[in-house]
Amino acid sequence: MQLRLLEYFVVLAREGHFARAAAACNVTQPALSAGLLTLEDLLGKRLVDRDRRFIGLTADGAAILPWAQQVVAMLDGLHQAAEADTGALRGDLRLGAIPASMPVIGPLVRALRAGHPDLTVSVRSLTSREIERGLAAFELDAGVTYLDHEPPAQVVSVPLYSERAVFLAQAGSRPTDAAGMCVDEALSYPLCLLHEGMQNRRILDAHLAERGLAVHPRATADSYVALMALVESGVYASIVPDVYASLLPTDLWARVVRFDDPLPFSRVGLIISDRSPTSRLAKAAALAARGLALAPKFSPP
Repeated sequence: MQLRLLEYFVVLAREGHFARAAAACNVTQPALSAGLLTLEDLLGKRLVDRDRRFIGLTADGAAILPWAQQVVAMLDGLHQAAEADTGALRGDLRLGAIPASMPVIGPLVRALRAGHPDLTVSVRSLTSREIERGLAAFELDAGVTYLDHEPPAQVVSVPLYSERAVFLAQAGSRPTDAAGMCVDEALSYPLCLLHEGMQNRRILDAHLAERGLAVHPRATADSYVALMALVESGVYASIVPDVYASLLPTDLWARVVRFDDPLPFSRVGLIISDRSPTSRLAKAAALAARGLALAPKFSPP
C-alpha cells in the first residue's frame, strides 16, 4: 500500500471537500479521487460517501481514520528523526491557539524560529476543544490554550502566563476614573462578549456565577478583533483578557480599566500530546515555550 493514498484519505477527512483536499496534497482532484478509489480497492471497503461531492466517511472509513492518521503522523516523525543528526529542523509546525492567546503567539514563534530558522509555522485560531481534538487526530503539533478550566486530557503542558479580565471601553466614556472599577459596575454597560461556545466566555460566566452575578451581552462574536471593532464604534464596552492591553492604542480610542475586585486569573500554556515517541516538532515547540519569559509583560500583578 502506498502511504500517499493514506495521506489523501486523511486530508480529505480533515478538509471535507475534494478540491481543498487535492490542493492541500498538491495534486489534481482527479488524481486524488483515483487514489482514494485505489485505497478502497486495496482494503476491500468503501471509505467515502460521495455523489459528485464529499458527503462524509462511511462507517468503515470512520473506523480506519484514526489508524491512517497515526500512520501518516509516524511517517512524518520518521523523516524528522532521520534528519536529527543534522541538527536542522525543517517542515511546517502546526499550532492551534485559542483567540485569547493570540497576543503571545508572536513571542512564542520568535523564540521557536530563533532556534530553528528554517522552520515554517502555521497558526490557526481554534477553540480549546478543537485544539484538543486536533492534537488527538495528529492534525496539530502543539496548541496554546487554558490549562485549568476544562483541562485537556493526555497532554504535556508548559505554562506561559496568567490571564486576568479587564474592562474595555471607548476613550472618553464612563467611568471618568480609569484607575479601577468594580465587576458589577462593568455589567451595567451594554457589553459585547465572546459567545458561549468560546471557553473564555464560559470561564467568565463561571467566575461571575460564583459571585451571584450573570452577564447578558447585547452583542456576541467569536473573535477579539470583532469585539474591539464593536467597542471602537462607541456603542458597546467589553471584558477582555489583559494580554490584549499591550496591543490596544489607548492614546487613540481605547480605555482599559482594571477591576478593583479582580476575577481569578486563568493559566494559559502550550500543550503537546503525551505520546511516545514525541515528534521533533512538538519537542521544539515545548522547548521554546519553556524558554519564554512572558510574566513581566503579560501576567497580572
